[in-house]
Amino acid sequence: MVEVEWGVFSLAIINFEKPMEEFDPDRGRGVRALRTAIAVRDRFGNEAMADYYGAIGNRIFDGLQDYQEDATITGALSDAGLDESVLADALADPGTWEKLLAEHTWLTSSTRSFGVPTIQVDGPDGPATFGPVISNPPDNDDDAVALWHHTAWLTRYENFSEIKRDRTVDPDLEAWRARE
Repeated sequence: MVEVEWGVFSLAIINFEKPMEEFDPDRGRGVRALRTAIAVRDRFGNEAMADYYGAIGNRIFDGLQDYQEDATITGALSDAGLDESVLADALADPGTWEKLLAEHTWLTSSTRSFGVPTIQVDGPDGPATFGPVISNPPDNDDDAVALWHHTAWLTRYENFSEIKRDRTVDPDLEAWRARE
């Protein structure tokens, strides 16, 4: 069995090229959704965060909704069976920004993470890796478990750094089809 503890990583923060004191959390791309994710996790647990993460991903990648829009975030909360007021609560609480910045900073400094998905195995002191990046979810549980075992093994293998190839299958996502 795999237990998941969700953390946050911000592409807006990692790509910000000025001093962090100049970063405006109210304008950072994706920050509102990440602060909401933190509020969900803190109030309802990791499973609720997984539900929210999946719901917002569906709205963005299949529904072609903008993750910057409050309607996308509140819709994802509703899809995940959560009260839409979590967004307003998250934004009213400066602690969600502080936790986002602290988690992001810890992850990038302690694991040298640079993107999403970053997976860390064996707890907060365990090794981490970027990926796997896959085009589509595995077809069945057995394939998902096999993918996890191989990913975990490579992550634990200290000598492993990178593996990459061009996409062999287009993702089955409306956002991918809309690009063309």
